[in-house]
Amino acid sequence: MVLRKRDDGSREALQEGAPLVGGSGGAAKPGGRAAHYTGHMTIYVLVVALISATGGMLFGFDIGIVGGVEAMASFQQQFFPELLEANLSGEQASSPYCKYHDARLQFFSAAMFASGAVIALPAGFAARAFGRKLTMLVSGCLFLLGAGLQAGAHSLTQLILGRSVLGFGVGTAACVVPVYISEVAPFASRGALAYLFQLAVTVGILAAQLVNLGAQWIPTWGWRLSLGLAAMPATILIIGGIVLPESPSHLIEKGKWAEGKAVLQMLRGTDAVDAEYADICDAAQQAAKVSPLQSWRNLFQRQNLPMTIMSCSLAALQQLTGINAIIFYAPVMFASLSSSSAALLNTVVIGATNVLATLVGLLFIDRWGRRPLLLEGGVQMLLSQIATGIVLAIGFRGETTLPKADAVGALVLICVFIAGFAWSWGPIVWLLGAEIQTLDTRTSGMSAVVFCNYLLSFVIGQSFLSMLCTMRWGVFLFFAGWNLLMTTYTWFLLPETKGVPLEDTAYQCLFARHPIWRRVMGKQGQAVLEREAFRQNAWQQVQAPKGDLRAMAKLYDDL
Repeated sequence: MVLRKRDDGSREALQEGAPLVGGSGGAAKPGGRAAHYTGHMTIYVLVVALISATGGMLFGFDIGIVGGVEAMASFQQQFFPELLEANLSGEQASSPYCKYHDARLQFFSAAMFASGAVIALPAGFAARAFGRKLTMLVSGCLFLLGAGLQAGAHSLTQLILGRSVLGFGVGTAACVVPVYISEVAPFASRGALAYLFQLAVTVGILAAQLVNLGAQWIPTWGWRLSLGLAAMPATILIIGGIVLPESPSHLIEKGKWAEGKAVLQMLRGTDAVDAEYADICDAAQQAAKVSPLQSWRNLFQRQNLPMTIMSCSLAALQQLTGINAIIFYAPVMFASLSSSSAALLNTVVIGATNVLATLVGLLFIDRWGRRPLLLEGGVQMLLSQIATGIVLAIGFRGETTLPKADAVGALVLICVFIAGFAWSWGPIVWLLGAEIQTLDTRTSGMSAVVFCNYLLSFVIGQSFLSMLCTMRWGVFLFFAGWNLLMTTYTWFLLPETKGVPLEDTAYQCLFARHPIWRRVMGKQGQAVLEREAFRQNAWQQVQAPKGDLRAMAKLYDDL
């Protein structure tokens, strides 16, 4: 047994058989042990990431399907007959922005996010206690059950119950899938693989919009088909929860050292994974001392507080771009602003733009970095929303239907907005939420991210149709204002995080060196930098011709 000093000066015994600790350089570029990482992108890790990313497809399919279903006359006849009667009688024709303004319709749309926010907190606990793999399996089962309840609903109560259960599945998947992908991905390709989660979201949205495009021609039960087909991505995720390997980080945290190393070697395509394995073991030894409750407390300790604030605030701001409001209500919005026959086709165009733009971001995230894409995307969304508001303000001018040329212009501008979101704020928020936390706070931190994101999604989903009816074209200027705020916020407060290994303290070091965040971290931030410098020196000693792990243990003992 080897004794090691803790940061507070006390000593602790390392678990027998566990590798001794070391580390990488504190700069944004990997150094120390990270320079000795030999793993690379493999077909196996790509397949693992693709299958697990179907958790994002659950979310995408749901938000893509709801708006189209709400625009179907058969669905309105079943659950919102008063709304259908009012639209057919022309009672609301004098206000095109208010055509689908209905409090119950808003609650149906937003109920999934309320239940997703509620499940986020226990989902993070489950991911740490029972594993990422089992938690993904449970999320798929919940989504499958919710889809069945929605498709078979005969009352609004049944419909909202099914949607709430479905929200439990979506919220659980959002907590665990980005974490799982980040942990199985090689650090040099983590950004691209993490983009697969958002790519799956966009594919799910497009698939839902295509389903709605066909289901609208089935007079009485087309909406049931649309809602029921959500079972397909859920089934894929259930299968993935059975056949995929457990995250090596979770296995090692639970003391399964040999199994964790074997999975890591399989994912990296090489047996030479000692450096990365040692970093994971180091993080696991620290995490093993932290209970689930303490993990939540640690989020608000000064050495972790900047990462918690950034990840949660970016998750909330993501919804204040207005993205889910537009995706949710694109069919009913276009049915209001132009002819209803073209509404679903317009949303398919938006969905295709979403997928293609996400692919563009996937190609450049690990080349350009997170921060430049967030800044560019924020400016692009800001300008496109201002332009959309102007087009709508000029286009109506007392008319109840938007002229064709203006409708096409609004569609193009919304597609520009969607593209800016899809290669920046859409995927990067989930990537940052999963990658910048330490192992002991990662699942609780991701739960906090999902909670903040889904809570804002619920608020906006519950209020958007009312906002559209009250603010009219000004609603786009409202979201443009938030885009200006969040782009400025990112410029001043977010350091670049590309190319940093997951299981070392480099992320903490980035914030500890930041001119603003280092003041928040105080002495604890300085301690992080000193510990990182020591870890790098320890690893260099081990790499010397006569160096060994016992020499590194002595360095720790003498610190």
